[in-house]
Formats: sequence, structure tokens, C-alpha cells
Amino acid sequence: MGESEIGVTLDQATIRASLRDYIKTSLLPAAGIESFDDRDSFLEKGIIDSTGVLELLEFIESNFRIKVDDEEVVPANLDSLDNLCAYIHRKVGR
Repeated sequence: MGESEIGVTLDQATIRASLRDYIKTSLLPAAGIESFDDRDSFLEKGIIDSTGVLELLEFIESNFRIKVDDEEVVPANLDSLDNLCAYIHRKVGR
């Protein structure tokens, strides 16, 4: 478990639930997709486009109080729910 800058403990389940809710309410409707699996590639499944990436980054930075550096904006960190959860957990644990 890590502590965010605001002192709130964020575990992986909390991170995953928050991200899943955001993706379901903000990204899926725009993509015309009803559901996704945790390992699905957002790009391959058409869940996210370049505008969606920017919106996702804004959500991550404001919700989890972290700074996503330019070099971290890569599929290994952002292209599935599993990747996002692992990335954010690493960042808030610092």
C-alpha cells in the first residue's frame, strides 16, 4: 500500500474500482462499447483515442494526486486497466 500526497492510503482495489468507474462512465460511452476486461488493450479495443488519453491523464493526475511524466505516457503504463492499476500503485507508493 502507498500513501498519496494527501495522505490517503490507496490500495489496489480502491485504485482499480476508481479507474473502472471512470472508464465505464467517461470512455466507454464515447467509444460505443459496453464492457471491457482488465487486460483488454484500450487502443486495440477502440476504448480510447488521443483525446481520451489526455482526459485519462487529467483524471489520473487529479484523482490520485500524481504527476504523469511525458516519458511515462506509454502503453506499458496506460493501455489496459491492469497496466494502469500497476502504474498508479507504483506512483502513489513513492
